[in-house]
Amino acid sequence: MDLMEKLTILSDAAKYDAACTSSGSSRTAPPGGIGNCVSAGICHSFAADGRCISLLKVLMTNCCVYDCRYCVNRRSNDVPRAAFTPRELADLTIQFYRRNYIEGLFLSSGVMKDPDYTCERMLRVLELLREEYRFGGYIHVKAIPGASNDLTRRLGLLADRISVNIEMPSQRSLGLLCPNKSRSAILGPMGFIRDGIAQNGADLVRYRHAPQFAPAGQSTQMIIGATPESDLAILRLTQGLYRKYSLKRVFFSAYVPVVEDSLLPAAETRPPLLREHRLYQADWLLRFYGFDAEELLDEAHPSFNPFLDPKCNWALNHMEEFPVEVNRAPYETLLRVPGIGVKSARRILTARRHSSLDWPQLRKMGVVLKRAQYFLLCRGKAPEGLRATPQGIFRAMMSEREAALLDSRYFSGEQLSLFAPEGSLLPTREDVMACLTGQM
Repeated sequence: MDLMEKLTILSDAAKYDAACTSSGSSRTAPPGGIGNCVSAGICHSFAADGRCISLLKVLMTNCCVYDCRYCVNRRSNDVPRAAFTPRELADLTIQFYRRNYIEGLFLSSGVMKDPDYTCERMLRVLELLREEYRFGGYIHVKAIPGASNDLTRRLGLLADRISVNIEMPSQRSLGLLCPNKSRSAILGPMGFIRDGIAQNGADLVRYRHAPQFAPAGQSTQMIIGATPESDLAILRLTQGLYRKYSLKRVFFSAYVPVVEDSLLPAAETRPPLLREHRLYQADWLLRFYGFDAEELLDEAHPSFNPFLDPKCNWALNHMEEFPVEVNRAPYETLLRVPGIGVKSARRILTARRHSSLDWPQLRKMGVVLKRAQYFLLCRGKAPEGLRATPQGIFRAMMSEREAALLDSRYFSGEQLSLFAPEGSLLPTREDVMACLTGQM
């Protein structure tokens, strides 16, 4: 099998891994080296400054000793198999970089023979890139649960970001669909990486030239929709992972039926893309807006509203806290107003030190008045002529497509439900951009 055939098979097998994001680290090439990494980001995704960035996203091998039921690369699945040698993959990465195809590497792998053997091959790729080719670009590598701590530590010293996929939202689902894996085997490396990053931070304070350990932090990914856990259970787990393991990101991957199994949704089932989108929006609220999982969902309402993003839905359910005076409200309160994001809240704090703000000024600062006007006062007044009921606000904050769908379901006599069929609602362009930038 030639190199191009291997690349075709192993890049296709890597497409179900969703953990791609901006790098979050800066690295310059050593003297005589090539490539650099900036905090704006890497990986076929959008950087914080809006750029689209590229990364070679590939598996070391799709041969795997595990038989996870949801995975296209599981042992019992009849698919073409391939494996790179460390030299092949290192050469391929450098050639792609020199042709300006990519800015870095995202490396994952199936488990060949055992975790240690697989980890050693991945480590060899990173050693060739960093030490022989003197490559200073971004590298994100997936740690292999079950590999020794020494190998994981060596990976972290060569990579910018290191991650361990938690896969399933609960131990029960993991045991059912991944009989060869356990929650402790996944959380163990997470704790080791967390401690390594903390120790490295202390070392860098004491020793200026101490080697960096995973300077862009660690992340994880879980699959959504393959198992029956509620949005509330997933959000609680996400919050716990951030607090306990200091993760940079938790990624959600809508389950795509690629193999048939009696324990999995039918192959014709549509991926729960809207659910994934709502979870990403809630993830922003947990990380940057000061929300708690139990504020967004509870046992009586364990799933997200398909017609409204989580922040708008929360505000509508807590109208007793609004409206707030934009010229006096503290930063934490402004962040809870729909239509005000992190950047616009900071602009408001800066601008109101010099003068009292009015509605035109808020619009210039990036506040989405279509949403925010129902929850704010400027100089003690609401916008002139504004009259709205809770039902009117609900409809005003929906996109035109969502409102049309709501109307069609109402007039057709279909029972309205917060649990719309998957695929009947998809994120709009406005929704996607808000989710990418975090300005909700």
